Amino acid sequence: MHHILIIDDDESVRDVLEAFFKEKGFNVTAAADGQSGLDLLKQEKFDLFFVDLVMPGMGGLDVLREASALHINTPAIVITAFGTVKTAIEAMRLGAFDYITKPFILEELLIVVNRSLDVSKLQKENVMLKRQLKQKYDFHRLTGNSPQMQKVYELIEKIADTDSTVLIYGESGTGKELVAKTIHFNSSRAQNPFVPMNCAAIPKDLLESELFGHEKGAFTGAINTRIGRFELANGGTILLDEIGDLHPSLQVKLLRVLQEREFERVGSTKTIKVDVRILAATNKDLEKATREGTFREDLYYRLNVIPLHIPPLRKRREDIPVLIEDFMNNFSKKKKKEPLKILPEALECLMNYRWPGNVRELENLIERMVILNDGGIVTADDLPERFHSTRGGQIHKSLPLTSSGVMLLPQEGVDLNAMLNEIEKSLILQAMERVGGVKSKAAGILGLNRTTLIEKLKKKGIDVQSPETTQQHNQ
Repeated sequence: MHHILIIDDDESVRDVLEAFFKEKGFNVTAAADGQSGLDLLKQEKFDLFFVDLVMPGMGGLDVLREASALHINTPAIVITAFGTVKTAIEAMRLGAFDYITKPFILEELLIVVNRSLDVSKLQKENVMLKRQLKQKYDFHRLTGNSPQMQKVYELIEKIADTDSTVLIYGESGTGKELVAKTIHFNSSRAQNPFVPMNCAAIPKDLLESELFGHEKGAFTGAINTRIGRFELANGGTILLDEIGDLHPSLQVKLLRVLQEREFERVGSTKTIKVDVRILAATNKDLEKATREGTFREDLYYRLNVIPLHIPPLRKRREDIPVLIEDFMNNFSKKKKKEPLKILPEALECLMNYRWPGNVRELENLIERMVILNDGGIVTADDLPERFHSTRGGQIHKSLPLTSSGVMLLPQEGVDLNAMLNEIEKSLILQAMERVGGVKSKAAGILGLNRTTLIEKLKKKGIDVQSPETTQQHNQ
């Protein structure tokens, strides 16, 4: 039920309005003077208020001024027998939704009230949506606490509210579009469009039309005029994803847009100017592409004003548990299921896996587990086969071998530090198991001092209670 406040010194007007709107299903409160009405606005929440323009003491304009100063955003309708253009303009300037003169027709007044309430609802929904978008793409909500991601956050914070062109580097699945959206929604352009464009997903014959639009009849099949992505993004931000796949013929035209912020639609000679911030993303080495002649050098330097590198997931493994928890909570909430418990052996497999699909691959895996797992617990056996080669720290076994047993370096490379760490961890565990957990004997097998072995056990989080410790405890 909508709550209306009536501020009018004329008792007969108050009574008529109160009776009419109560009959129409509104909750109505009345005040006999401006100060009383303002006090009620401060104390209670109203959906709309009427205020008489001329009253003893605090008049209607004074109420509007005070309400504006107090950031009271309740829509106001001014009513008066002294309707002049000057006072109407002043009332509207102070935030009044509409202005009516006495005598008024009640049914017409109801139309004005309903229109005001509809507009107010849309405004509130718009504010809420923008707040949600702001929260969703707040850079602090990008998941990951690793030093690499902290650097990404710091750079986003510095560059978000600028108009500088940003070139986002990262492997497929690292979240380049999410980073681009975060930049946009933390900038002064946040209330204007964010328009993504995948340069690799559209045939090159249609790409120019997608980017710049076309006029009716410009080519076979152009039955209507079409607005391109740059026009749609006017005032906001455009993301040119997979920019490294942009056809050479379009690279020249894009260069002009970067330089002049203007272009022509296909089939038109009329120049269109736009105010748009350009973000680009790629999983390719554009500097190498310029040397090979597949990407224009001048365009590369125009795009690479601020380079932003997103590390692959295998380079920030400490973020994996945080990402798992975040995805698990999100998908469990969406699917209305309890979050799954991932056993340590399964988590070890996930930590050791190379994640060629990066964060997107992890997200898809968690979604699948939430949907398919009915037991509430995830074991290593519940994971797909590709994760099993990492069990027990045997990550090196997944590498190809020569006929003589020498490990080969894969084309995509390896995470050498992670691999050596896992090999070392595996050998320590095997040594401890062989000697029954006696650290001094395990150290001897491994050619280490006992204190060095103890430090390695602590560093790698290996909790093995040896007979030595148990004997000391019993004594």
